[in-house]
Amino acid sequence: MVPQGSADLRGAGVPLTERLRHFVIFNPASGRGRGLKRITIYRRLLGEAIAHVTFVETTRAGEERELADGAITDGYDVLVAVGGDGTWSNVADRIVASGRDDVALGILPNGTGNDFGRNLGYHPDGAADAVRALAAGGRRRVDVGRLATPSASEHAPDQFEARHFLNLVGFGFDIAVIDAAARARFLRGALLYKATALGQLFRFPGLSLHLESSDGRIRSDERYLMLTISNGAFFGGGFPIAPGASVDDGQLHACRILDALPHQRLHLFNLAERGRHVGSGRVEVLDDAGFRVSFDEPPRFEMDGEVRIASSRTLEVSVLPRALQVVAPRDRGR
Repeated sequence: MVPQGSADLRGAGVPLTERLRHFVIFNPASGRGRGLKRITIYRRLLGEAIAHVTFVETTRAGEERELADGAITDGYDVLVAVGGDGTWSNVADRIVASGRDDVALGILPNGTGNDFGRNLGYHPDGAADAVRALAAGGRRRVDVGRLATPSASEHAPDQFEARHFLNLVGFGFDIAVIDAAARARFLRGALLYKATALGQLFRFPGLSLHLESSDGRIRSDERYLMLTISNGAFFGGGFPIAPGASVDDGQLHACRILDALPHQRLHLFNLAERGRHVGSGRVEVLDDAGFRVSFDEPPRFEMDGEVRIASSRTLEVSVLPRALQVVAPRDRGR
């Protein structure tokens, strides 16, 4: 079945990007195998819409980082990541770390959550629309988060490093859901997250942590259901966890959700689907340029959909305002 929005672009008025060199990185493993199925569609659409394009595919987890480094060195103008939040984040990290302000990130949705793309107006199934936006070349400067505390992915547990992130870092319930989703066999996308989250509402034991803002104004020692520190508004396949957040407002947004009994958790989950959880007495969204989070032991946590392990008990998270150029649709009044 051809995904929504994947119609032929010939004659659709899509301008050719004649000058810029695009380096397109496909992650076939994204979206629990969906990435592999859509590669052919994306290759055709990109070949029709963009004049100078090079295609590569990753063969192992995290390889997009090495491919991005090579493309930056070779002078490509736009690095296009085809996948989900994890793929986009890995490529964005390498662009920001390179210090190359003239290199832009392009994103094409092909993953499980695609939450960062939602902040920019990309629909997870809108393949043709996403390629049109890429070919049109509109740019938007966005903030990037930075986790200064070294951490390692579970794919490379010995490679600890400071990292940039595009969308969110999450602790607690978030990780329990990701672990459960990895064991699921038949679900995908938002339905996968919702189904596994419902199960974890009755199993997750909660966690204790200490949260404070970078200036020390905010301090909190509580037992939490979940803590997310986000750049954008969405996570978990479209949940507006920080409804007032924007990826270019110069701040991070810590959504602290205190632990609760199972029936209270279920109520909060239902509210969160519509962004109404922020009205609960057990929920608060704190806005600041950075946060410090401390645990009893180095935590496992989520960064843009990927599980990582921290090198220490205390994590330092900050925002880099407007640190990255992203190719984005033009219909957002920018």
